Amino acid sequence: MKKKINLQEMKEANKIKTFVGLGNFDSKYSNTKHNAGYWIVDELSKRFSEKFQTSRQSYVYAINKKYNIVLIKPTTGMNLSGIAVKQVCNKWKISPSNIFVILDDIDLPLGSIRIKPEGGDGCHKGLESVLNHMGTKKIPRIRFGIAASDQIRPSEKYVLKPFRKKDENSVSQMIYQTADAIQFLIDNGIQKTMNKFN
Repeated sequence: MKKKINLQEMKEANKIKTFVGLGNFDSKYSNTKHNAGYWIVDELSKRFSEKFQTSRQSYVYAINKKYNIVLIKPTTGMNLSGIAVKQVCNKWKISPSNIFVILDDIDLPLGSIRIKPEGGDGCHKGLESVLNHMGTKKIPRIRFGIAASDQIRPSEKYVLKPFRKKDENSVSQMIYQTADAIQFLIDNGIQKTMNKFN
């Protein structure tokens, strides 16, 4: 049985890179576009061979000590994601600049990635919650484009539906490419990653 890793054992916690995939934890939302953030951290957990563990707080997590990273999936529901992010930062004293939020973006076409070190919420309720709870806009974010048709309004309905069958291959490619970008970021930093993948 694999021994649980205590994140407290990871030295220099302020240097830990934490990747938070936004989504809705309820299984009925698992295949909906709004769960793109979850899909990315799930792909990363497979690549790092790390399983998600439960916590006593509002998230599940996976740890990779080799690369000094933590993967987080809030269990609060999308619109309250900031609660989990604040808990993670408070418990392990992680700097906001090392919290990378991964989210879907209805204003980007499927096939696009946008990485930024800071900014507004872009009308995304999950990111809005994170910024409000953290009290800063200086939170890096990795946006996954989900606009795959002309009928993306009303957005609140579009994001809670699965992708069309004909888009599934493109979605899979983008999941892999976004995970590639994050692995590149871990080794090379955000600026080089922006130049290469944006």
